[in-house]
Amino acid sequence: MKFKNLGLAIIDEQHRFGVAQRSKLWHKNISPPHVLVMTATPIPRTLAMSVYGDLDISVIDELPAGRKPIKTVHRYDNNRLKVFRFIKDEITKNRQVYVVYPFIQESEKMDYKDLMDGYESISREFPMPDYQISIVHGKMKPADKDYEMQRFAKGETNILVATTVIEVGVNVPNASVMVIESAERFGLSQLHQLRGRVGRGAEQSYCILMTSHKLSENSKTRLQTMVRTNDGFEIAEVDLKLRGPGDVMGTQQSGVLNLRIADIVKDKDILQQARYYAKQVLKLDPSIALPENNAIRNTYRQISKYRNIWNYIS
Repeated sequence: MKFKNLGLAIIDEQHRFGVAQRSKLWHKNISPPHVLVMTATPIPRTLAMSVYGDLDISVIDELPAGRKPIKTVHRYDNNRLKVFRFIKDEITKNRQVYVVYPFIQESEKMDYKDLMDGYESISREFPMPDYQISIVHGKMKPADKDYEMQRFAKGETNILVATTVIEVGVNVPNASVMVIESAERFGLSQLHQLRGRVGRGAEQSYCILMTSHKLSENSKTRLQTMVRTNDGFEIAEVDLKLRGPGDVMGTQQSGVLNLRIADIVKDKDILQQARYYAKQVLKLDPSIALPENNAIRNTYRQISKYRNIWNYIS
């Protein structure tokens, strides 16, 4: 597809696109358009691409008028009864609650909470007719999912038991509590995305991260980060350190990038400075033809012989 008069390209949820995919938007244009890419939940590759000069960053760190920061806490499974009492208190205030599980059914390979077992437990603790519960997961028919979501959105149910199918596109301002079961199972960006389902009204909202006591060091770091901050950019920096930047040229969103020279996390300031000087050189000598740039030109000729070299150089 060609865009002869494209002046501005806006890409939402930009982390789903790679450099090559984005470049197709303005391929063969007379001049490249201005590009505005947006994301509410930066992931490692997004941050890495900004370091490499593909993106300049603007951060909106203010909440919409009338909203309050979400209070996030970490609770272990043996605190579940206290959590249930807190949920009941919120429902008494006419608030609504999400309870999210990583799996629909019990997994033989992984010891995490599952939705079906959790739904039964919640139904016992919050019995009808005093409480109404909806359930939503990826194996339901679209019409059934929409029906349950509409019931919750209209306030006909108090609690929505769900998998991560509700992490985007759900806006219920009256929902004030997000409970994430087996929170150690989720990555930082996904936890941040799920937390964003609450805090959409004027009332105080809460995110409760439920886990077992058996946690890896990375899991502890993720949970501590979520409790400490609501800042998506700070969360992205921690995520980058934990998971690696992924494939800058492709679409892999995280993983180790085997650079031959630099460490994209530790050497971020040096890489940004190198970017600045590289732009100055190209501005003064676009063809890299001046004698003083012979070393750069010769190095470029050597490395350009190898395929996918841009994945490995810094």
